[in-house]
Amino acid sequence: MKRRLKIVIIGAGLGGVATAIELKRHGFDDVTILEKSPSAGGTWFHNTYPGAACDVPSQLYSFSYAQRRDWPSVCSPQPDILDYLNEVIDEHRLAPLIETGTTVTACNWSDAGARWTVSTADGRSWEADAVIVATGQLHKPAVPRIPGLQTFAGHTFHSAQWDHDYDMRGKRVAVVGTGASAVQFVPEVAQVAEHVDVFQRTGNWFLPRENRPYPGWFKAIIKYVPGVQPFRRRFWFNYCEALTAAIRHPKTFGRVLGLRSWIFMRRQLRDPEVRRKAWPHYTFGCKRVLFSSAYLPTLQEPHVDLITDPIERIAPEGVVTGDGSVHEADCIVYGTGFRTTDFMFPMDVTGREGQDLRETWTDGAFAHLGIAVPGFPSLFIVYGPNTNTSGGSIILYEEAQAGYIRQALERVRDSGAAALEVRHDVWAEADREVQSRFQGTAWTQCDSWYRDDQGRIVTNWPGYMREYVEATSRVDMSEYDLVPLPERVPA
Repeated sequence: MKRRLKIVIIGAGLGGVATAIELKRHGFDDVTILEKSPSAGGTWFHNTYPGAACDVPSQLYSFSYAQRRDWPSVCSPQPDILDYLNEVIDEHRLAPLIETGTTVTACNWSDAGARWTVSTADGRSWEADAVIVATGQLHKPAVPRIPGLQTFAGHTFHSAQWDHDYDMRGKRVAVVGTGASAVQFVPEVAQVAEHVDVFQRTGNWFLPRENRPYPGWFKAIIKYVPGVQPFRRRFWFNYCEALTAAIRHPKTFGRVLGLRSWIFMRRQLRDPEVRRKAWPHYTFGCKRVLFSSAYLPTLQEPHVDLITDPIERIAPEGVVTGDGSVHEADCIVYGTGFRTTDFMFPMDVTGREGQDLRETWTDGAFAHLGIAVPGFPSLFIVYGPNTNTSGGSIILYEEAQAGYIRQALERVRDSGAAALEVRHDVWAEADREVQSRFQGTAWTQCDSWYRDDQGRIVTNWPGYMREYVEATSRVDMSEYDLVPLPERVPA
């Protein structure tokens, strides 16, 4: 007799939604999604800064079973992506499953009951046969530890917590950080601010992205001509795989794509002094390659300064750099990214025999296929360790993970077991294989947010999208042990 499993998903971003849809489609009807924010959307709910958009073309950055034909441009802006996700939620009737404003503080496995207890900050709790952690990697803003941070007399916020009530017109704005978010909002801020100081630690490699709105005739072709949408999705898939190939093979294909980036940047950076400051001095692809045709020209505007002297401290009047200069500012915006290697923490996750996930990951976060960790039965991670992509669509990875998790839970349901748990030897060998595949790639040739404090690459998948999809296409039960139900609980 098949068991009716009670499943809790933590996070209502793209990963949590993808998993809920997959489970619901295959007969799992007791699913609850716990979301800390007041609405679903994950990173696309929080990141509303001016110019916020996805770097991945929308034909690929969307669910395979929910292909929208009316995207406004190649890489869609944040409001369109959030609308799309909410449309998918409505279409699949997920809204009743989502508990918003619910921050999970702990997940505890009971050896005696062979179940999970999920506890939240408001004192509530849920019992579950399986827990799926879909909190992602890009949801905890990282604010740098700069002396005097709290002494600044002006206004300040992180780009992921944009203050839309603050009027930047006529203001002096300091931007700390030059990552993917800053590259999008700096050109927008420069259009209204009186002066912008951009504080850069290291330069970035760029590729072009004009992202103009589609003309009406092209929209009509996409909407009405059969085969156009699938063709464009395949095209962008292969294009993104080519970027991964450049990162995996920095001495061959990486030099080809790196040359394209070099030529593009050389043409955009006409000012020799700005070019000297903005130019990256590390292997193409080691850090995230950024896509923009507006950012580098903005740095050469007369009212924009690119500052590469290290920040020494924050003073009441502005930012003080190592050369002693005080850069006065009315507002400081931190475009310093996210705490990508924290994953679900500070949530407490306790598995068999009181095993603490933090201790399990003392030497670096790792999960088999980014999904399963030994000692934590029927605990699955979506967008977990080593499943980020430097050149593709994370939605494709999350769909693959959702299918894999669904298959695993079908095994539990059909076998009458309490749970399943990945074997320690399988997990350890998979870890060695993943880390070995980074050798010789561009990822290893500089420091980046892909690494943890020990220098281990814990965020990215070392291969191609197609390889990950293949690896997660089928659950190999020889890699798992079934956990029996307690005798007092009927099967």
